[in-house]
Amino acid sequence: MAVTVEEALEIIYTQIKPKSIKILPIEQSLGCILAEDIVARHNLPPFDNSAMDGYAVKLCDASRSVILEHTIFAGDNSDAVLEEGSAIKIMTGARIPKGCECIVPIEDTTESSNGVNLPPKLSLSKHIRLRGEDIKAGDKLLYTGDKLHAHQITLLASQGISHTKIYKRPKIALFASGSELKMHFETVESHQLYNTNAPTFMARALELGCTVDFIGTAVDTVESLKEHIKSALDADLIITSGGVSVGDADFTREAFASFDCDVFFNKIHIKPGKPTTVGKIGDTIILNLPGNPLAAAMNFELFGQSIILALSGNTSKYINTIKAKMKNDYAVRAGRRSLVPGVFDGEYFTPCKKFAPGMVSPLAHSNAYIMLDEACEGFQADSTVNIISTQFSFTSKHSLDLRSSPQP
Repeated sequence: MAVTVEEALEIIYTQIKPKSIKILPIEQSLGCILAEDIVARHNLPPFDNSAMDGYAVKLCDASRSVILEHTIFAGDNSDAVLEEGSAIKIMTGARIPKGCECIVPIEDTTESSNGVNLPPKLSLSKHIRLRGEDIKAGDKLLYTGDKLHAHQITLLASQGISHTKIYKRPKIALFASGSELKMHFETVESHQLYNTNAPTFMARALELGCTVDFIGTAVDTVESLKEHIKSALDADLIITSGGVSVGDADFTREAFASFDCDVFFNKIHIKPGKPTTVGKIGDTIILNLPGNPLAAAMNFELFGQSIILALSGNTSKYINTIKAKMKNDYAVRAGRRSLVPGVFDGEYFTPCKKFAPGMVSPLAHSNAYIMLDEACEGFQADSTVNIISTQFSFTSKHSLDLRSSPQP
């Protein structure tokens, strides 16, 4: 059955759920998706401490010359008590002594014969990092479905958390189909082509945080395809390209049907890439993409990435857009939802000058694309469009309208 882009994405997010979980050391958890909420175990800071190298003093000693006592260093377990008329030298991070009301930075004082001269104005708790001012024990720090970036690892380390529960990275198995295809490390004859789709899918899946197995290239027989499918069924997602149209040698659908594949949809109202199929064999999701490189890659960006996000457990699992302006006037033929690759420079989007479903060069020279509404006949320069990046993951916790349409 043929579906709209929105229907296809809704089916993906309705039918596909996160997979199993495991426990990892936080040093190995970068880029993983949390499978548990994280609650603070300790206050941060755990005790009142100095934010500066300076002197611990009392407010009543403003403008006075005070006697300099000993020095407290960071890490010292000092039980010193500060008295009026005295100052204790203190280093950044050191525990504040009892009786201290503020810290005066060294550069705000001058030496005297008895100790140090304090400035005329002192403020309560100035330059003191108070216990729990950053994090309080019991605070919810992170949530199930959060992605662990470097600074989330910081939070975990600050609480003495050494291991955390995460969703396993989606496991991808991929293969191409077509007797005319050879891998880049093989020799091609004059009637053959290099397989560019498999390396593309592998690289993008790795960029999106998956583990990937390349099964190989199936020849154009049902038996060869079935052998490759069987080898891939331990994966969370099987990605194939080619053999999903209506040619005499397009056996992919027949091969998957022999495994009782539950097809969610087998056509999408989109250009390029209409014969894109998504289904399921047991717990393994199937994505059959077109064989043409540009069509396959762009539909992977939209539908393959959405499947991976749904499998990952990430609560920010919906593809998001960035507002941009068209660099120049751009005319298109209305009537079909279309994907247009191009370059986003931070402000303007410039469509590729030439692109077609079978090309590969537009992919290398673009970093984003726009999805044109069916009624769109083009844009004037400086018109606003919604660009979707292919260079980094920009996602949302809510489903969004991805289309670009001329503003009324």
